Amino acid sequence: MAMISFQPPLKSFAVPQVPLYNPKSVAVCCSLSLPSRTVVTAVEPAPVFASVKAFAPATVANLGPGFDFLGCAVDGLGDFVSLSVDSNVRPGEVAITNITGNDPNKLSKNPLYNCAGIAAIEVMKMLGIRSVGLSLSLEKGLPLGSGLGSSAASAAAAAIAVNGLFGGKLGVEDLVLAGLKSEEKVSGYHADNVAPAIMGGFILIRNYEPLELIRLKFPVEKELFFVLVSPEFEAPTKKMRAALPAEVGMPHHVWNCSQAGALVAAVLQGDVIGLGKALSSDKIVEPTRVPLIPGMGGVKKAAIAAGAFGCTISGAGPTAVAVTDNKERGKEIGESMVMAFMREGNLKAVASVKRLDRVGARLIGSTPIDRV
Repeated sequence: MAMISFQPPLKSFAVPQVPLYNPKSVAVCCSLSLPSRTVVTAVEPAPVFASVKAFAPATVANLGPGFDFLGCAVDGLGDFVSLSVDSNVRPGEVAITNITGNDPNKLSKNPLYNCAGIAAIEVMKMLGIRSVGLSLSLEKGLPLGSGLGSSAASAAAAAIAVNGLFGGKLGVEDLVLAGLKSEEKVSGYHADNVAPAIMGGFILIRNYEPLELIRLKFPVEKELFFVLVSPEFEAPTKKMRAALPAEVGMPHHVWNCSQAGALVAAVLQGDVIGLGKALSSDKIVEPTRVPLIPGMGGVKKAAIAAGAFGCTISGAGPTAVAVTDNKERGKEIGESMVMAFMREGNLKAVASVKRLDRVGARLIGSTPIDRV
C-alpha cells in the first residue's frame, strides 16, 4: 500500500465587531505571501496612544479534515491584552506585569516564555522599537489546553496591541508572522489558529514555506452557529500531536483531500449542511485523538442525533464542536453533548453557541497621550 509521511467553563464577552483603527492592509487579498522579515519600518515610529486594549477571538482549527491548514474564528470568546508605554521598562523591551483569568498561575510572566510576550517582542522588532519600553497585562478568557486556540488568542491580541499603540504601521501578514513565531515556540509551527485569530473568518493555509494564506468568505446572509462543548479535561497540544500517525495510507489521504475540498466549497457557498458533513469526515487525525478524550465518540453521536449537521474535535481538543444553522437548535444540541460527556466519559462540561467572528483581533480601547 502506498504511504504518505507527515510530520473550566468559558466566559462569553460582548466585544465590538468593528476595530477602533484600521490597519492599512485590513482589506486583505485572497492570497498572502508572507516572507520572513526582522524590521519592516525604515524609521522607528512614535507611540500614538499612551495605552491600548486589544481582544483576539477563540478559534476552531482543523475543522475535521483540514489538519494544520484550515481554521476559523469564533465570536464572543477570547483573550484580552492591555498595553502601555512604561518608563520603568527598559527601552525596546516588554514586561508582563499581570496575568488574570483562566489558569493565571500556569503562565510565565517572562515575556520570552509567554505567548503574548513572544508576539509582542516580534512586533516590536518588526517596527524597530528601541526608544520606549512597554508593560503588558494579559486577561485569559480561554482555558489552557481547551482546543480553542488559547495560545493563539494571547499572541494575536498582543500583536494587535503593539501594532495599534504605534499607529497600525504593520499589515496583517506581518502580524500573522509575529503570532506564528509565538505558536512555534509554544505549541508548534502551525497557523490554523493564529491566522484566523488575527484575520477573522475562515482561513486556509496554502503553504508554510513561504507562508501563504487564503481568506474563505462565508456568505454574510447565511446563518452559521458553532456549538462548543468544553469538558473539564485538559488536552495539551503537544501530547495530542504526538499521538498522530507517522504514515497515512493512500486511500485515507485521498478521502481526506476530497472532504477538505468539499468543506472549502461548502464555506464559500454558505452550505452549512455540506460544511457539517465534511467536518465530520476526518479519517486520519480524529480517529487517533478520540480515544484520548473520555466520551468523545459518544458526544459526536449525541450531537448528530440531536440535529447537528456535523461534529468533530476542535483543534487538539478536548472541546467538541458541532455546527447548525439555528441558535435554539444549537442550545439543544449543546445540552445533549454535555449529557453525553457525563454519561460516556464521566466529565462535566459546559456548552455555548457562537457565531463566526468575521473581524479577528482588534483594538477595543485606547488612552490618548497626555502632551501637556
